Amino acid sequence: MASVKEGKPAPSFTLEGGDGKRVSLEDFAGKNVILYFYPKDDTPGCTKEACAFRDEYEVFKEAGAEVIGVSSDPVESHVKFASKYRLPFVLLSDRDAAVRRRYGVPPTLGVLPGRVTFVIDREGIVRHVFNSQLQATQHVREAMAALRALPPA
Repeated sequence: MASVKEGKPAPSFTLEGGDGKRVSLEDFAGKNVILYFYPKDDTPGCTKEACAFRDEYEVFKEAGAEVIGVSSDPVESHVKFASKYRLPFVLLSDRDAAVRRRYGVPPTLGVLPGRVTFVIDREGIVRHVFNSQLQATQHVREAMAALRALPPA
């Protein structure tokens, strides 16, 4: 499994979103991207993390960033999860975990899909990586701090 490092280009991907459209990383060219991988929709830690990103979403947008969540759940699950918690950002379905592997997101305890957040700058370079299964809401604080450290547009 490859591992994406800070200072290196973010691997390209195209996945299906909740509206049935295919979404690519290139769709966000010129924007900072907060790309977070999480284990499963509507579980306690993942719900806390998603709601924390939701609660700070406008701040991310004002800073010129887009938030993208990725898990192996099917699109239908993402639609229900986003609706239930009023998530304003896109959730993408990585059913075969190919993108998770491309980014080198390690499993936790060898079985749980990992929880890793990548901050990608406007040029597509990974500027920050945060990996923590148990500190779900810390991902939002880490992403915000990394975003604020980037040079302005």
